[in-house]
Amino acid sequence: TLATAGRLRKPAVLVAQGDRLLADRKSDRFIVDFLDQWLKLATIDDTTPDRGLYPEVAMLNGGMMPYVRESMVWESRAFFREMLDKDLPAANVIASDFSMLNGKLGELYGIDGVDGSQIRRVALPADSHRGGFLTQAAVLKVTANGTTTSPVVRGAFVNERLLGREIPPPPPGIPSVDPDTRGATTIREQLAKHRADASCAGCHATIDPPGFALESFDVIGGYRDRYRSLGAGEPAKGTLRGGVFGIHYKHGLKVDPSGEIDAGKTFADIDGFRAAVLEDRRAVARNLLEKLLVYATGSEIHYADRREVERLLDATAAQDFGVRSLIHAIATSPLFLTK
Repeated sequence: TLATAGRLRKPAVLVAQGDRLLADRKSDRFIVDFLDQWLKLATIDDTTPDRGLYPEVAMLNGGMMPYVRESMVWESRAFFREMLDKDLPAANVIASDFSMLNGKLGELYGIDGVDGSQIRRVALPADSHRGGFLTQAAVLKVTANGTTTSPVVRGAFVNERLLGREIPPPPPGIPSVDPDTRGATTIREQLAKHRADASCAGCHATIDPPGFALESFDVIGGYRDRYRSLGAGEPAKGTLRGGVFGIHYKHGLKVDPSGEIDAGKTFADIDGFRAAVLEDRRAVARNLLEKLLVYATGSEIHYADRREVERLLDATAAQDFGVRSLIHAIATSPLFLTK
């Protein structure tokens, strides 16, 4: 065997064996486990959308039933598989010109011409706000409850899991901010009062902006420009599925997805936010590399590991930090071989 012959530590052999394993369909288990750990996809069923606010869950194949929930997760898994198989840049985590959709997801996303149950690669329209893990329904659902979205919850998730920025726990005694489903105030207005507390302002300057950008997406991943309300607002009109399911929610206050990151980079919406983030593609790649390293070794990244992490990024820069290239680099790194 390669091991007994002493060849398994040769970089070229390690890369070849890694590719052999990734070509096996059993590698799907790696994708499932990694995304569950990284993006918390295993929690997709932890919340059930409120049918008063989101009656379309009844239209989407009989409710927020297994098929649509599973389609959300299938999209994310197929997307990572596509990145892996084609060595696509790590920047696709934040933005891409394609996604992996079936008919139900196309319906949810408002993308025409996607039919059938099979998940497949679909080129996104030029004006689409989709693309990347950042705006996938699975990620948007696991970062919301069944009724409301929270810029704090989503902002912390994006910072820690997609941008690689650690968020400290809140100071003791700080009350949580609960979104107003009556529609009288927006979550941004409530957070403005929260940030007036000096002990909160610093962290919220980092946490809130990604969450504000994602306020354009509701709890099931649909795009919106106004909040839905069970109190104040303009009554929504119509019925779903031939009048079987009525619409009772109201169109509430307008969504404001603007913000500022990194002390000076302003954005008007999710597209501007992604553009600002991707001004530093290496940082996005560093985060993905570190998440893969943690998965591969079962060990957190320590200060002493930083030089090797940067060396791995240098080694994959010519491939624009492609996912397979990152995995090749990990397979031949002392961080993997000695842990």
